[in-house]
Amino acid sequence: MEVNWKADLGPLRQLIDDVRATNPAAMRQIASFWLTCALYERDVAAAREALLASESRLGGDAVLFPRAFFEGDIARMANDEQKAQLAFAAARTEQDKIVQTQPDYGPALGVLGVIDAALGRKEDALREGRRAVELLPVERDSINGLHMIENLAVIAAWVGDKDLACEQLARAIRYPNAVSYGELKLSPWWDPCAAIRASRKS
Repeated sequence: MEVNWKADLGPLRQLIDDVRATNPAAMRQIASFWLTCALYERDVAAAREALLASESRLGGDAVLFPRAFFEGDIARMANDEQKAQLAFAAARTEQDKIVQTQPDYGPALGVLGVIDAALGRKEDALREGRRAVELLPVERDSINGLHMIENLAVIAAWVGDKDLACEQLARAIRYPNAVSYGELKLSPWWDPCAAIRASRKS
């Protein structure tokens, strides 16, 4: 709640440190929170350590990303673009296999769209993101349908479509449990939106 509501990582960081000090074997059980905290803090070393303790696919609800995607995310945070691109390409290969077997499954296609955005495949990414929203509208699935909208906003921001990114974010926040203030402020996924805000102010 403190992270989402106030963008305050202090209590989460304290909890992670306490578990690590008193019951290190339990770190695997909270690895996703540990990874989130590390990414939000831009702590590359902690993010790599947390990823090692994590499951092979990570995310929330029906939206699951291959581990390689986060390897790319962390490499990009470390300014190692070559390593990031190799990891994103590996993630795409893995995700594309899932999409090939379930071509009309919105969550898998939306994840592929985010990966393609990370790879700079603009047209593919936008097409996949839009199709995911069509396949799983929020009116049919209030949780995962909302994730499709949020993923399309991420895709649009990453490929430089500022208007679409803002349009999808505005649409998403009309629903309960949409992307939170803390996520928007802290997650590296939303850094391009900060650039959008800055450009509009200037």
